[in-house]
Amino acid sequence: MPLRVADAARRAGRPVFAVLLQGFADPAEWRDYRHGVVRLGEVGQALSLLRRAGARDLVLAGRVQRPSILSLRLDAEGARLLARIGRKALFGGDDALLSAVVSVLREQGFNPIGAQEVFQALLIEEGVATRARPDAEAWEDIRRGIGVCRQLGQADTGQGCVVQQGLVLAVEAIEGTDAMLARSGALRREGDGGVLVKLVKPAQSKLVDLPVIGPDTIRAAAAAGLRGIAVEARRDGHYGTIVIDRDATISAADAAGLFLVAINIDKTLQGHTP
Repeated sequence: MPLRVADAARRAGRPVFAVLLQGFADPAEWRDYRHGVVRLGEVGQALSLLRRAGARDLVLAGRVQRPSILSLRLDAEGARLLARIGRKALFGGDDALLSAVVSVLREQGFNPIGAQEVFQALLIEEGVATRARPDAEAWEDIRRGIGVCRQLGQADTGQGCVVQQGLVLAVEAIEGTDAMLARSGALRREGDGGVLVKLVKPAQSKLVDLPVIGPDTIRAAAAAGLRGIAVEARRDGHYGTIVIDRDATISAADAAGLFLVAINIDKTLQGHTP
C-alpha cells in the first residue's frame, strides 16, 4: 500500500519523500523515490529527514508490528515526544496510540492525512465484488460478526472476527488478521465455511489504521476454509475498508470461490443486502 500511495501522489504531481522503518520496509523497493531509513525509535532522525525534504503532508501507511515500550531504543527526541503522548495512549489500543501520534505530529508542524485522501481508489464501494454471493446463512453470520466487531472496536482491541453458523471462531487482537484466520481454520465446524467480518472501529480515526485487505487476506481466508469476506464500504467520504490491488484481490477471491462484499452496516442490520 505505501508504494501505491506514493505512485498516486506522484501521478497527482506531488513530490514524494519516504521515511522507511528498518525491518518493516525494503529500501530496494523505493529506489525510484527519495527516501531515508530509520530505526523505529529514531524519532528525531525521522523528523529531521522529513524537514530537510520539505515535507508537510504526512501519510502513515504500511504494516508495522507494535513493539513493547520497553524494547524501544528511543533517541532524545523520541523520549521527549513519548512523554507528550501520555500513558493512556501508550498502554491503550492501536487507535488510541496512533491518534496520539497524529496529534504530536501536528504539534511538530506536519499535516497528517489519510492514505485514501491521496489514492481515492483504495476504499471499496458498497456491493458484491465477486461472482460468488453470500446466501441467507452467510448474511446471518455477517450480522453476528457486526455485533462482535462493534464490541471489539469500542474496546479498541481489533477490527475483525470469523463467524461460522453463528459461532464466533476467532476475534482479532494484536496478532493481526492473517494470524487470526490461521487460528480459525483449526476451529471450523463441518458444513459451509465461516465468514471474515472486518469493520472500521466506531471511533476510528480516518487518518491511520483503517481496515485493510488484499490478495494475502484472500489466500489466508481460503486456507482457513472460509466461504467469504464482508468488509465495511466507503462512508462519510473517507471512512471504509482499504483494498490493496483490488483487481488481484477480486480475481483471487473468484479463483477460490469466495465472496467479497462491502456492506453498509445499518442497511445490513435492517435486512437489506446489496
